[in-house]
Amino acid sequence: MKKTRQNYNQNLTIIGAGTAGIMLAHKLKHTGLSITIIDPAEHHFYQPGFLFIPFGKYSLKNLRRPISELLPKGVRHVKESVESIDFDGDSLKTNAGKTISYDTLVIATGTHVDHSMTPGLTDSGWKKDIFDFYTPDGAMALREKLDQFKKGKIVVQIMDMPIKCPVAPLEFAFLADDFFKNRGLRDNVQIEYVTSLSGAFTKPVASEKLGHILADKNIDVTADFYVEKVDSDNNKLICYDGREVTYDLLVTVPVNVGADFLKDLDITDELGFVEVNHHSLQSTEHSNVFAVGDAANLPTSKAGSTAHFEIDTLCENILRQLDGEPLEETFDGHANCFVELGQKKALLLDFNYETQPLEGTFPFAGFGPLKLLKPTRLNHLGKLAFRYIYWYLLLPGRNIPFIHAKMSLKGKKQPQNERVNE
Repeated sequence: MKKTRQNYNQNLTIIGAGTAGIMLAHKLKHTGLSITIIDPAEHHFYQPGFLFIPFGKYSLKNLRRPISELLPKGVRHVKESVESIDFDGDSLKTNAGKTISYDTLVIATGTHVDHSMTPGLTDSGWKKDIFDFYTPDGAMALREKLDQFKKGKIVVQIMDMPIKCPVAPLEFAFLADDFFKNRGLRDNVQIEYVTSLSGAFTKPVASEKLGHILADKNIDVTADFYVEKVDSDNNKLICYDGREVTYDLLVTVPVNVGADFLKDLDITDELGFVEVNHHSLQSTEHSNVFAVGDAANLPTSKAGSTAHFEIDTLCENILRQLDGEPLEETFDGHANCFVELGQKKALLLDFNYETQPLEGTFPFAGFGPLKLLKPTRLNHLGKLAFRYIYWYLLLPGRNIPFIHAKMSLKGKKQPQNERVNE
Protein backbone atom coordinates (compact mmCIF):
# COMPACT_ATOMS: atom_id res chain seq x y z
CA MET A 1 0.00 0.00 0.00
CA LYS A 2 1.61 3.23 -1.17
CA LYS A 3 -0.70 5.86 0.32
CA THR A 4 0.42 7.05 3.74
CA ARG A 5 -2.14 9.70 4.77
CA GLN A 6 -3.70 8.67 8.07
CA ASN A 7 -6.54 11.12 8.67
CA TYR A 8 -9.40 9.49 6.81
CA ASN A 9 -12.59 10.09 8.78
CA GLN A 10 -14.88 8.06 6.55
CA ASN A 11 -16.68 4.83 7.35
CA LEU A 12 -15.41 1.60 5.85
CA THR A 13 -17.76 -1.34 6.19
CA ILE A 14 -16.52 -4.88 5.48
CA ILE A 15 -19.05 -7.67 5.13
CA GLY A 16 -17.36 -10.92 6.13
CA ALA A 17 -14.73 -11.82 8.72
CA GLY A 18 -13.06 -14.42 6.55
CA THR A 19 -9.47 -14.42 5.35
CA ALA A 20 -9.81 -11.34 3.14
CA GLY A 21 -11.94 -9.33 5.58
CA ILE A 22 -9.60 -9.81 8.52
CA MET A 23 -6.49 -9.05 6.45
CA LEU A 24 -8.08 -5.88 5.09
CA ALA A 25 -9.00 -4.64 8.57
CA HIS A 26 -5.38 -5.06 9.71
CA LYS A 27 -3.95 -3.40 6.62
CA LEU A 28 -6.14 -0.29 7.01
CA LYS A 29 -6.24 0.01 10.79
CA HIS A 30 -3.78 2.95 10.86
CA THR A 31 -5.50 5.07 8.22
CA GLY A 32 -7.99 6.76 10.52
CA LEU A 33 -10.90 5.02 8.83
CA SER A 34 -13.76 3.98 11.07
CA ILE A 35 -13.87 0.25 10.27
CA THR A 36 -16.89 -1.97 10.87
CA ILE A 37 -16.81 -5.67 10.04
CA ILE A 38 -20.08 -7.58 9.90
CA ASP A 39 -20.17 -11.33 10.43
CA PRO A 40 -22.45 -13.42 12.68
CA ALA A 41 -19.79 -16.08 13.36
CA GLU A 42 -17.97 -16.43 16.66
CA HIS A 43 -15.04 -18.37 15.20
CA HIS A 44 -12.82 -18.18 12.16
CA PHE A 45 -11.65 -21.48 10.64
CA TYR A 46 -8.44 -22.34 8.84
CA GLN A 47 -10.40 -23.93 6.02
CA PRO A 48 -7.52 -25.70 4.20
CA GLY A 49 -7.36 -27.93 7.28
CA PHE A 50 -10.80 -29.39 6.52
CA LEU A 51 -9.11 -31.52 3.85
CA PHE A 52 -7.08 -33.36 6.47
CA ILE A 53 -9.82 -33.98 9.03
CA PRO A 54 -11.30 -37.05 7.24
CA PHE A 55 -7.87 -38.71 7.41
CA GLY A 56 -7.42 -38.10 11.15
CA LYS A 57 -4.80 -35.37 10.75
CA TYR A 58 -6.54 -32.52 12.60
CA SER A 59 -9.51 -31.90 14.84
CA LEU A 60 -11.72 -28.83 14.58
CA LYS A 61 -10.20 -27.28 17.70
CA ASN A 62 -6.84 -27.17 15.88
CA LEU A 63 -8.38 -25.13 13.08
CA ARG A 64 -10.48 -22.42 14.72
CA ARG A 65 -9.97 -19.24 16.71
CA PRO A 66 -12.36 -16.61 18.07
CA ILE A 67 -12.82 -13.75 15.62
CA SER A 68 -12.52 -11.33 18.53
CA GLU A 69 -8.88 -12.41 18.95
CA LEU A 70 -8.07 -11.97 15.26
CA LEU A 71 -9.39 -8.46 14.63
CA PRO A 72 -7.22 -5.41 15.36
CA LYS A 73 -8.14 -3.11 18.23
CA GLY A 74 -10.54 -0.38 17.28
CA VAL A 75 -12.38 -2.40 14.65
CA ARG A 76 -16.07 -2.78 15.42
CA HIS A 77 -17.41 -6.31 15.01
CA VAL A 78 -21.16 -6.52 14.42
CA LYS A 79 -22.17 -10.12 15.09
CA GLU A 80 -25.15 -10.10 12.77
CA SER A 81 -25.83 -11.05 9.17
CA VAL A 82 -26.65 -8.67 6.34
CA GLU A 83 -30.17 -8.84 4.95
CA SER A 84 -30.13 -6.08 2.34
CA ILE A 85 -28.02 -3.27 0.86
CA ASP A 86 -29.26 0.16 -0.24
CA PHE A 87 -26.60 1.14 -2.75
CA ASP A 88 -28.25 4.50 -3.50
CA GLY A 89 -28.37 5.36 0.20
CA ASP A 90 -24.93 3.90 1.04
CA SER A 91 -26.34 1.80 3.84
CA LEU A 92 -27.28 -1.76 4.71
CA LYS A 93 -29.61 -3.54 7.10
CA THR A 94 -28.83 -6.51 9.33
CA ASN A 95 -31.06 -9.36 10.41
CA ALA A 96 -31.48 -7.59 13.77
CA GLY A 97 -32.93 -4.53 12.04
CA LYS A 98 -29.82 -2.40 12.46
CA THR A 99 -28.98 0.16 9.76
CA ILE A 100 -25.27 0.71 9.08
CA SER A 101 -24.07 3.51 6.82
CA TYR A 102 -20.85 3.42 4.85
CA ASP A 103 -18.69 5.60 2.68
CA THR A 104 -16.95 2.57 1.20
CA LEU A 105 -18.27 -0.98 1.23
CA VAL A 106 -16.16 -4.11 0.80
CA ILE A 107 -17.91 -7.41 0.22
CA ALA A 108 -15.76 -10.25 1.52
CA THR A 109 -18.43 -12.87 2.11
CA GLY A 110 -16.56 -15.76 0.53
CA THR A 111 -18.34 -18.71 -1.00
CA HIS A 112 -20.29 -21.63 0.39
CA VAL A 113 -21.63 -24.92 -0.92
CA ASP A 114 -25.27 -25.16 -1.97
CA HIS A 115 -26.48 -28.76 -1.89
CA SER A 116 -29.90 -27.77 -3.22
CA MET A 117 -28.46 -26.95 -6.64
CA THR A 118 -28.14 -30.66 -7.49
CA PRO A 119 -31.30 -32.82 -7.49
CA GLY A 120 -31.02 -35.92 -5.33
CA LEU A 121 -27.79 -34.92 -3.59
CA THR A 122 -29.31 -34.75 -0.11
CA ASP A 123 -31.88 -37.52 -0.52
CA SER A 124 -31.61 -40.93 1.16
CA GLY A 125 -27.85 -41.25 0.68
CA TRP A 126 -26.82 -38.01 2.35
CA LYS A 127 -24.38 -38.58 5.24
CA LYS A 128 -24.72 -42.33 4.57
CA ASP A 129 -23.02 -42.88 1.21
CA ILE A 130 -22.64 -39.22 0.18
CA PHE A 131 -20.42 -36.71 1.98
CA ASP A 132 -18.59 -33.44 1.45
CA PHE A 133 -15.55 -32.07 3.28
CA TYR A 134 -15.95 -28.34 2.58
CA THR A 135 -17.76 -27.77 5.88
CA PRO A 136 -16.69 -28.59 9.46
CA ASP A 137 -19.61 -30.97 10.00
CA GLY A 138 -19.10 -32.62 6.62
CA ALA A 139 -15.40 -33.22 7.23
CA MET A 140 -16.05 -34.76 10.65
CA ALA A 141 -18.83 -37.03 9.35
CA LEU A 142 -16.60 -38.21 6.49
CA ARG A 143 -13.87 -39.02 8.99
CA GLU A 144 -16.15 -41.54 10.70
CA LYS A 145 -17.18 -43.02 7.34
CA LEU A 146 -13.60 -43.50 6.12
CA ASP A 147 -12.63 -45.22 9.37
CA GLN A 148 -15.30 -47.85 8.61
CA PHE A 149 -14.68 -48.15 4.87
CA LYS A 150 -12.84 -51.37 4.01
CA LYS A 151 -13.78 -52.21 0.44
CA GLY A 152 -15.54 -50.69 -2.57
CA LYS A 153 -15.50 -47.75 -4.95
CA ILE A 154 -14.88 -44.18 -3.82
CA VAL A 155 -15.81 -41.42 -6.24
CA VAL A 156 -14.34 -37.98 -5.64
CA GLN A 157 -16.46 -35.58 -7.67
CA ILE A 158 -16.84 -31.88 -8.53
CA MET A 159 -20.30 -30.62 -9.46
CA ASP A 160 -19.14 -27.50 -11.32
CA MET A 161 -16.62 -24.66 -11.29
CA PRO A 162 -15.80 -22.31 -9.70
CA ILE A 163 -15.10 -23.92 -6.33
CA LYS A 164 -13.13 -22.90 -3.29
CA CYS A 165 -9.56 -24.18 -3.63
CA PRO A 166 -9.77 -25.99 -6.99
CA VAL A 167 -7.01 -28.45 -6.08
CA ALA A 168 -8.68 -29.67 -2.87
CA PRO A 169 -10.68 -32.50 -4.53
CA LEU A 170 -7.48 -33.71 -6.21
CA GLU A 171 -5.69 -33.61 -2.88
CA PHE A 172 -8.50 -35.65 -1.34
CA ALA A 173 -8.06 -38.34 -3.99
CA PHE A 174 -4.29 -38.44 -3.42
CA LEU A 175 -4.68 -38.57 0.37
CA ALA A 176 -7.31 -41.32 0.07
CA ASP A 177 -4.83 -43.36 -1.97
CA ASP A 178 -2.24 -42.86 0.77
CA PHE A 179 -4.75 -43.54 3.55
CA PHE A 180 -5.78 -46.94 2.23
CA LYS A 181 -2.22 -47.92 1.32
CA ASN A 182 -1.16 -47.28 4.90
CA ARG A 183 -4.00 -49.49 6.12
CA GLY A 184 -3.15 -52.27 3.67
CA LEU A 185 -6.52 -51.88 1.94
CA ARG A 186 -5.65 -50.10 -1.30
CA ASP A 187 -6.14 -53.20 -3.45
CA ASN A 188 -9.69 -53.43 -2.10
CA VAL A 189 -10.56 -49.80 -2.88
CA GLN A 190 -11.15 -48.31 -6.32
CA ILE A 191 -10.80 -44.53 -6.55
CA GLU A 192 -12.32 -42.53 -9.39
CA TYR A 193 -11.99 -38.77 -9.91
CA VAL A 194 -15.01 -37.27 -11.68
CA THR A 195 -14.87 -33.66 -12.85
CA SER A 196 -16.75 -31.22 -15.03
CA LEU A 197 -13.40 -30.04 -16.38
CA SER A 198 -11.75 -31.54 -19.45
CA GLY A 199 -8.85 -32.73 -17.29
CA ALA A 200 -7.46 -32.82 -13.79
CA PHE A 201 -7.04 -29.04 -13.42
CA THR A 202 -8.10 -25.75 -15.00
CA LYS A 203 -4.68 -24.98 -16.55
CA PRO A 204 -3.42 -27.35 -19.29
CA VAL A 205 0.23 -27.64 -18.19
CA ALA A 206 -0.69 -28.44 -14.58
CA SER A 207 -3.58 -30.62 -15.73
CA GLU A 208 -1.22 -32.84 -17.71
CA LYS A 209 1.22 -33.14 -14.79
CA LEU A 210 -1.51 -33.92 -12.28
CA GLY A 211 -3.16 -36.34 -14.72
CA HIS A 212 0.04 -38.38 -14.85
CA ILE A 213 0.20 -38.47 -11.06
CA LEU A 214 -3.39 -39.70 -10.89
CA ALA A 215 -2.58 -42.44 -13.41
CA ASP A 216 0.54 -43.46 -11.50
CA LYS A 217 -1.56 -43.86 -8.37
CA ASN A 218 -4.16 -45.93 -10.23
CA ILE A 219 -6.85 -43.29 -9.80
CA ASP A 220 -9.29 -43.29 -12.72
CA VAL A 221 -10.39 -39.96 -14.22
CA THR A 222 -13.77 -39.23 -15.78
CA ALA A 223 -13.77 -35.76 -17.35
CA ASP A 224 -16.41 -33.46 -18.88
CA PHE A 225 -18.98 -34.98 -16.56
CA TYR A 226 -21.76 -32.51 -15.73
CA VAL A 227 -24.08 -34.00 -13.12
CA GLU A 228 -27.76 -33.67 -13.89
CA LYS A 229 -28.85 -35.51 -10.75
CA VAL A 230 -27.83 -37.99 -8.11
CA ASP A 231 -29.72 -41.28 -7.87
CA SER A 232 -28.95 -42.00 -4.24
CA ASP A 233 -31.23 -45.03 -4.09
CA ASN A 234 -29.04 -46.77 -6.68
CA ASN A 235 -25.74 -45.02 -5.86
CA LYS A 236 -25.37 -43.37 -9.25
CA LEU A 237 -24.25 -40.02 -10.64
CA ILE A 238 -26.13 -39.23 -13.83
CA CYS A 239 -24.62 -36.90 -16.42
CA TYR A 240 -26.62 -34.66 -18.76
CA ASP A 241 -25.32 -36.71 -21.71
CA GLY A 242 -26.67 -39.93 -20.21
CA ARG A 243 -23.43 -41.35 -18.82
CA GLU A 244 -23.56 -42.85 -15.35
CA VAL A 245 -20.94 -43.32 -12.63
CA THR A 246 -21.63 -45.71 -9.78
CA TYR A 247 -20.17 -45.43 -6.29
CA ASP A 248 -20.12 -47.06 -2.89
CA LEU A 249 -18.93 -43.82 -1.31
CA LEU A 250 -19.38 -40.44 -2.99
CA VAL A 251 -17.18 -37.56 -1.82
CA THR A 252 -18.66 -34.56 -3.56
CA VAL A 253 -17.89 -30.88 -3.95
CA PRO A 254 -21.34 -29.31 -4.31
CA VAL A 255 -21.97 -26.19 -6.37
CA ASN A 256 -20.30 -23.14 -4.79
CA VAL A 257 -22.33 -19.92 -4.59
CA GLY A 258 -22.08 -16.43 -3.14
CA ALA A 259 -23.84 -15.13 -0.04
CA ASP A 260 -27.61 -15.56 -0.01
CA PHE A 261 -28.37 -11.85 0.42
CA LEU A 262 -26.42 -11.07 -2.78
CA LYS A 263 -28.59 -13.24 -5.00
CA ASP A 264 -30.53 -11.36 -7.67
CA LEU A 265 -28.74 -8.05 -6.98
CA ASP A 266 -27.47 -5.99 -9.90
CA ILE A 267 -23.89 -6.37 -8.68
CA THR A 268 -23.64 -10.17 -8.93
CA ASP A 269 -23.50 -12.91 -11.53
CA GLU A 270 -25.85 -15.91 -11.70
CA LEU A 271 -24.05 -17.67 -8.84
CA GLY A 272 -24.06 -14.66 -6.53
CA PHE A 273 -20.44 -13.56 -6.97
CA VAL A 274 -19.81 -9.82 -7.18
CA GLU A 275 -18.89 -8.60 -10.65
CA VAL A 276 -15.76 -6.46 -10.41
CA ASN A 277 -13.01 -5.04 -12.56
CA HIS A 278 -10.59 -7.97 -12.55
CA HIS A 279 -7.57 -5.75 -11.94
CA SER A 280 -8.90 -3.03 -9.59
CA LEU A 281 -11.51 -5.08 -7.63
CA GLN A 282 -14.03 -2.25 -7.90
CA SER A 283 -17.66 -3.14 -8.53
CA THR A 284 -18.70 -2.67 -12.13
CA GLU A 285 -21.95 -1.10 -10.90
CA HIS A 286 -21.06 1.09 -7.90
CA SER A 287 -17.85 3.10 -7.53
CA ASN A 288 -17.68 2.94 -3.73
CA VAL A 289 -18.21 -0.83 -3.59
CA PHE A 290 -15.42 -3.40 -3.85
CA ALA A 291 -15.29 -7.18 -3.56
CA VAL A 292 -12.34 -9.29 -2.53
CA GLY A 293 -11.45 -12.94 -2.09
CA ASP A 294 -13.89 -15.69 -2.96
CA ALA A 295 -16.82 -13.25 -3.12
CA ALA A 296 -15.49 -11.63 -6.31
CA ASN A 297 -16.14 -13.14 -9.76
CA LEU A 298 -12.46 -13.18 -10.70
CA PRO A 299 -11.24 -15.73 -13.30
CA THR A 300 -8.65 -17.15 -10.92
CA SER A 301 -8.58 -19.55 -7.99
CA LYS A 302 -10.85 -18.98 -5.03
CA ALA A 303 -8.12 -19.46 -2.45
CA GLY A 304 -6.53 -17.72 0.52
CA SER A 305 -3.36 -16.95 -1.42
CA THR A 306 -5.38 -15.10 -4.05
CA ALA A 307 -7.03 -12.97 -1.38
CA HIS A 308 -3.59 -12.24 0.08
CA PHE A 309 -2.28 -11.04 -3.27
CA GLU A 310 -5.38 -8.90 -3.86
CA ILE A 311 -5.12 -6.94 -0.63
CA ASP A 312 -2.42 -4.43 -1.63
CA THR A 313 -4.36 -3.40 -4.72
CA LEU A 314 -7.59 -3.21 -2.74
CA CYS A 315 -6.13 -1.08 0.08
CA GLU A 316 -4.58 1.35 -2.37
CA ASN A 317 -7.80 1.65 -4.35
CA ILE A 318 -10.04 2.18 -1.33
CA LEU A 319 -7.94 5.20 -0.34
CA ARG A 320 -7.77 6.43 -3.93
CA GLN A 321 -11.53 6.17 -4.27
CA LEU A 322 -12.00 8.18 -1.06
CA ASP A 323 -9.58 10.82 -2.40
CA GLY A 324 -11.34 10.95 -5.75
CA GLU A 325 -8.27 9.70 -7.60
CA PRO A 326 -8.09 7.20 -10.50
CA LEU A 327 -7.82 3.61 -9.32
CA GLU A 328 -4.89 1.33 -9.97
CA GLU A 329 -5.42 -1.82 -12.02
CA THR A 330 -2.51 -3.77 -10.56
CA PHE A 331 -3.93 -7.13 -9.51
CA ASP A 332 -2.71 -9.71 -12.03
CA GLY A 333 -4.70 -12.74 -10.87
CA HIS A 334 -1.76 -14.15 -8.94
CA ALA A 335 -2.45 -17.39 -7.08
CA ASN A 336 -0.31 -20.16 -5.71
CA CYS A 337 -1.01 -23.34 -3.84
CA PHE A 338 0.54 -26.52 -2.54
CA VAL A 339 -1.04 -29.73 -3.82
CA GLU A 340 -0.73 -32.49 -1.24
CA LEU A 341 0.09 -35.78 -3.01
CA GLY A 342 0.38 -38.23 -0.13
CA GLN A 343 3.52 -40.10 0.90
CA LYS A 344 4.73 -36.84 2.49
CA LYS A 345 5.18 -35.08 -0.83
CA ALA A 346 3.47 -32.08 -2.38
CA LEU A 347 3.56 -30.11 -5.60
CA LEU A 348 3.60 -26.29 -5.81
CA LEU A 349 1.70 -24.21 -8.38
CA ASP A 350 2.26 -20.49 -9.07
CA PHE A 351 0.29 -18.71 -11.80
CA ASN A 352 -1.82 -15.68 -12.73
CA TYR A 353 -4.37 -14.56 -15.33
CA GLU A 354 -1.89 -14.74 -18.18
CA THR A 355 0.67 -17.37 -17.21
CA GLN A 356 0.02 -21.01 -16.46
CA PRO A 357 1.80 -22.96 -13.73
CA LEU A 358 5.32 -23.66 -14.97
CA GLU A 359 8.24 -25.72 -13.76
CA GLY A 360 11.02 -23.93 -11.93
CA THR A 361 11.98 -22.70 -8.47
CA PHE A 362 10.19 -20.54 -5.89
CA PRO A 363 10.51 -17.95 -4.48
CA PHE A 364 14.12 -17.48 -5.65
CA ALA A 365 15.34 -18.20 -9.17
CA GLY A 366 17.73 -21.14 -9.20
CA PHE A 367 17.92 -21.56 -5.43
CA GLY A 368 14.26 -22.08 -4.64
CA PRO A 369 14.23 -23.77 -2.21
CA LEU A 370 10.75 -24.88 -3.32
CA LYS A 371 10.23 -26.66 -6.64
CA LEU A 372 7.38 -25.76 -8.97
CA LEU A 373 5.32 -28.54 -10.57
CA LYS A 374 7.58 -31.14 -8.98
CA PRO A 375 6.66 -33.48 -6.10
CA THR A 376 9.03 -32.91 -3.17
CA ARG A 377 9.09 -33.46 0.56
CA LEU A 378 10.02 -29.80 1.12
CA ASN A 379 6.82 -28.74 -0.63
CA HIS A 380 4.92 -31.02 1.76
CA LEU A 381 6.60 -29.37 4.73
CA GLY A 382 5.69 -26.00 3.23
CA LYS A 383 2.06 -27.09 3.06
CA LEU A 384 2.09 -28.04 6.74
CA ALA A 385 3.93 -24.87 7.76
CA PHE A 386 1.42 -22.66 6.02
CA ARG A 387 -1.07 -23.12 8.88
CA TYR A 388 1.28 -21.18 11.15
CA ILE A 389 2.04 -18.60 8.45
CA TYR A 390 -1.70 -18.13 8.06
CA TRP A 391 -2.39 -17.38 11.71
CA TYR A 392 0.70 -15.31 12.51
CA LEU A 393 1.61 -13.54 9.26
CA LEU A 394 -1.14 -13.65 6.65
CA LEU A 395 -4.24 -12.84 8.75
CA PRO A 396 -2.53 -10.04 10.74
CA GLY A 397 -1.60 -8.39 7.44
CA ARG A 398 2.14 -8.71 7.89
CA ASN A 399 4.42 -8.96 4.91
CA ILE A 400 5.52 -12.49 4.10
CA PRO A 401 9.21 -12.26 3.17
CA PHE A 402 10.05 -12.80 -0.50
CA ILE A 403 6.40 -13.47 -1.47
CA HIS A 404 5.11 -10.66 -3.69
CA ALA A 405 1.61 -9.79 -4.83
CA LYS A 406 2.66 -9.53 -8.47
CA MET A 407 3.68 -12.85 -9.93
CA SER A 408 7.29 -13.07 -11.05
CA LEU A 409 8.55 -15.12 -14.01
CA LYS A 410 11.99 -15.39 -12.44
CA GLY A 411 12.92 -19.00 -11.85
CA LYS A 412 10.18 -20.31 -14.12
CA LYS A 413 11.02 -22.42 -17.16
CA GLN A 414 9.26 -21.09 -20.25
CA PRO A 415 9.28 -22.55 -23.75
CA GLN A 416 11.75 -20.66 -25.90
CA ASN A 417 10.28 -17.62 -27.68
CA GLU A 418 6.89 -18.38 -26.24
CA ARG A 419 4.96 -17.23 -23.22
CA VAL A 420 2.61 -19.89 -21.89
CA ASN A 421 -0.94 -18.59 -21.68
CA GLU A 422 -4.24 -20.08 -20.70
